[in-house]
Amino acid sequence: MIPSVNELQLAFQARGYVAGDALATSLRLVVGLGRPLLLEGPAGVGKTEAAKTLAAALGTRLIRLQCYEGLDAQAALYEWNYARQLLHLRAAELRGEGLSDEDLYGEQFLMPRPLLQAIQEPQSAVLLIDEIDRADDAFEAFLLELLAEWQITVPELGTLSAVSRPHVILTSNRSRELSDALRRRCLYHWTEYPTRAQELQIVHSRLPGINETLARQVTDAVHALRALPLGKTPGVAETLDWAAALMTLHADHLDAAALQATLGAVLKLREDQLLAAPTLQAVAAQAQSRG
Repeated sequence: MIPSVNELQLAFQARGYVAGDALATSLRLVVGLGRPLLLEGPAGVGKTEAAKTLAAALGTRLIRLQCYEGLDAQAALYEWNYARQLLHLRAAELRGEGLSDEDLYGEQFLMPRPLLQAIQEPQSAVLLIDEIDRADDAFEAFLLELLAEWQITVPELGTLSAVSRPHVILTSNRSRELSDALRRRCLYHWTEYPTRAQELQIVHSRLPGINETLARQVTDAVHALRALPLGKTPGVAETLDWAAALMTLHADHLDAAALQATLGAVLKLREDQLLAAPTLQAVAAQAQSRG
């Protein structure tokens, strides 16, 4: 049964993810239409987490392909277990038996990688193709065919078709422009940093023991820091790391001293820390006034 938009939002909320109407609708369409979804947005806004949460909400397996420069189709599809093939060959030689290619290239020696795993799953999995913008144009072109046909060809075995069609989510931090052909095949959603209210809700959901004052002050301080021209803007993960660090130190509020002492949990570049240093007093004061 395909969940409604509201049911998806509630399922996400129960797992600590606040999904707005637009994102929840897009995810509902991924499941209902069987179309891939391209999630773009800054790093750290929860694109990868959305795919993980969707898999959990649907009670299905998450299969992740992490893209990188130089990733080729072979690494994403399958490999042959050469060590096992060699053992099989030597054992046959000891028995005085000859082996054909079919004996050495059977499915028992095939090691599926994420894309093949996804189409072999008996129940539709969530296939996360993470940071597709890190892969090169050739891999992106290969992906077009797979997303259209949902089958692959292993030369030694023939064509393998999808047992069940996966729910596909591609993420991109927009480090390079993706092709129009890929975009045409996908639904699209731009993911932005959460609002203060949404991020406060996330903090409470993920860190249920945090007090209201500290949660509000951390959330407000992160939003103030995001307004600076930082090299690496803190994402939701940094907000949670920071709040957890302050809780570990038994801080019940955020002041300038606590902010300075724990700055490494939220700003991960030395240049960003130097840039923010003159503003820390004001950031803490502003957060305290709101908290």
